[in-house]
Amino acid sequence: MSDRSPQIGDEVQDGERVAVVTDVHHGVIWLYAGTEWPAQNPDALRVLRTRAQRAAEEAARWAPLE
Repeated sequence: MSDRSPQIGDEVQDGERVAVVTDVHHGVIWLYAGTEWPAQNPDALRVLRTRAQRAAEEAARWAPLE
């Protein structure tokens, strides 16, 4: 987890929902989890995994077995 501001591609906790940040436009953070919505309280969003962490986990998942 991280205390930094959410950035595009980050997985965040928005209340009870887990979503991915899809856009930040004019200071409005947009989230996606089956549907897209603007974050009502951006200061309350908690970054669970950064975009880089998500990408590394996905790459490791598909890495060939040795």
